Amino acid sequence: MVAMRIKDGVYWYKEHGLLDANTYVIQDEITILIDPGLEHYLELRLNEMREDGIEPREVDYIAITHLHPDHCDATALLKDVSGAKVALHPAQVNYRAVMMEEVSRFLGIESQVRARKFDVDVVLEENLRIGNTELTIVHTPGHSSDSICFYARAKKLLICGDLVFEKSVGRSDLPFGNSEELEKSINAVSSLDTELLLPGHGAIIEGGRNVKRNYEFIRAVYLGWR
Repeated sequence: MVAMRIKDGVYWYKEHGLLDANTYVIQDEITILIDPGLEHYLELRLNEMREDGIEPREVDYIAITHLHPDHCDATALLKDVSGAKVALHPAQVNYRAVMMEEVSRFLGIESQVRARKFDVDVVLEENLRIGNTELTIVHTPGHSSDSICFYARAKKLLICGDLVFEKSVGRSDLPFGNSEELEKSINAVSSLDTELLLPGHGAIIEGGRNVKRNYEFIRAVYLGWR
């Protein structure tokens, strides 16, 4: 089963192939979809959401962990079919076109993925309340200068984009990446009380002990933290 409810009001839709990403939906009084992924897979993703009883028109906000095509290529089309508002962090607002274009060019995929322009409706502040759920927006540059994480303290979950994965970290050699900032950002989020780590690719990590072990592995293998 590709679609999955992983916590009350929290859904995970797994990446489907090359240049796609995990999509997360949080439902409360307001429904927010984070990282719509590659446009090529959008209809498949919407069908998965329908299986969970979530219609596209129920999505109120589209948000993005960072402006790499595998995470945000479908934003414009999803906005068209859902009527949702696009909510970006200030670090993302002014660079959405150039970021997608530069990364696509760097990876040699301009012919496969072209920057889809979309309007920004909401500029995110440090906190976004969507009902009983409050999301803290954490700026976490390193993989990309515009990278952000979404932390729900009450649910103890962190949607971390390409900052960290299961036993891995996001690459910092892409345009606008920085390895020193990546380490600082991982340091920052590792202190958060997290029992559900939701990365942009691969498997999710459940359980506070497993999340801590994953950070310990990353410290030892990738960052050499002391």
